[in-house]
Amino acid sequence: MDDAAIARWRLSHQLLTAPHADSASTVLDTLLAVQAENPSQSAWAVAARTTSPDPSDLGSLLASGDAVRTHVLRPTWHYTARVDIDWLLALTGPRLFKVVDGQLLGDLGLTTQEVGQLADAALGFLTATPDRTREEVTAALRDRLPHLAQRVTGRMVMLLMAHLELRRLAISGRPREGEHTYATYADRVGSGVELEAFDRDAALARLVLRYFTGHGPATVKDLAYWATVTVTDVWRGLDAVRDQLDSFEHDGRTYWHPPGEPPSGPVQPPAHLLQLLDETYRGYQDSRWVLDARGVVPRQRESTIGMALVEAQLVAGMKRTVTPTRVQFELSPHRPLSARELRMLDEAASRYGEFLGLPATCTIA
Repeated sequence: MDDAAIARWRLSHQLLTAPHADSASTVLDTLLAVQAENPSQSAWAVAARTTSPDPSDLGSLLASGDAVRTHVLRPTWHYTARVDIDWLLALTGPRLFKVVDGQLLGDLGLTTQEVGQLADAALGFLTATPDRTREEVTAALRDRLPHLAQRVTGRMVMLLMAHLELRRLAISGRPREGEHTYATYADRVGSGVELEAFDRDAALARLVLRYFTGHGPATVKDLAYWATVTVTDVWRGLDAVRDQLDSFEHDGRTYWHPPGEPPSGPVQPPAHLLQLLDETYRGYQDSRWVLDARGVVPRQRESTIGMALVEAQLVAGMKRTVTPTRVQFELSPHRPLSARELRMLDEAASRYGEFLGLPATCTIA
C-alpha cells in the first residue's frame, strides 16, 4: 500500500470512480455530507458521483426537503439527507455554536439581548412566509427592528442564520430559481430530538462508521477535522464499531476503511475536474496529501479554487469560467502533462460540460 493506492481506493469509496451511485440520494447516504459553499459547483460534486449526472436529481431532493443545505460538521455549508441532519446537528452543533456566537457577540459587538431579538424576528418572518432568501430576511429584519437596522449587514444575517441553524430552529427552504432560501426547522425537518434524551455515544459510533465507510481509508485525525469533534470522541466511537471496519498501517499512520480489498486495474473515469471543496480534498486534513504521491504540489495556501486529478493524483490547479455559451477550464499544471493525460482531462471537461448543458474546453494557462 502506498499513497497513490490509498488515493485510488478513496475515489472508489467516494463513488468518483466506477461503480458510481444510482442517484444523488445514494451519494448523500454514502458520504453522509458533502461540502456545499458554492451551490453551482457543489452540485457537480454530487452529480459527478452518479451514473447519469443530472442537475434535477439533487434539485428535486432540495425542493422536497429530503436533502438540506445547512451549516453542520464544520462552520460551513454542507448537503446532507434530512434523515441525518438532526443527529448530526445534535452531535456537532454545540461546538460550532460557540464559534458562530463568538463572531456575533465578539466580532460584531451584538449583545445577547440583540441576538435574541434578531433571532425572534427572523423566525417570525420565516414562520409566516417560508422559503425566503437572505436578502429577503435582511429586509424583513431592518423593517421589524428599525433600532438595529444599521447593524443588519449581509455578514450579520449570514451568522444569525447559522446561529439559528445550529440551534435547529432554521434550515434550508425550497430553492427559488437556483437561489438558496431559508425556512423554519420545524417546517422542513420536524421538532428534533431533545438534547437531554440524545444518545451521544450512539451518534459518535454512527459518525465513525459512516465516515470511514464513505471516505476511507482515512485516519482518526482526518475524521476529527471533518466533523469538528475531538480525537478522544473519534476513538470513543471507533471502539463501538471497530469490528465493522478494517485498518492498515502506512507511513506512521493507521488508516481505517470498510472491509474489502482495494480496487485493481485502472480507475474509470481516469480524470476529474473538481473544486477544492470537494470531499476528496476537503474530506481530509491529516492524510490529504496522498493525492500528491510525487510531492509536486506546493503546500502553501491554495492559489486556485479547483483541481485536476489524473488517476487519483492532483496534477494541476483548475479555474472554471462559465459563460452563456460555453464552459472553460484553465489548468495550471504542477508538472508536465502527457498527451494521454491531457486527453483524459479533455474527457473530464466534456462530462462537466454535458452536466451544465454547454460545450467545454480545457486549456493550459
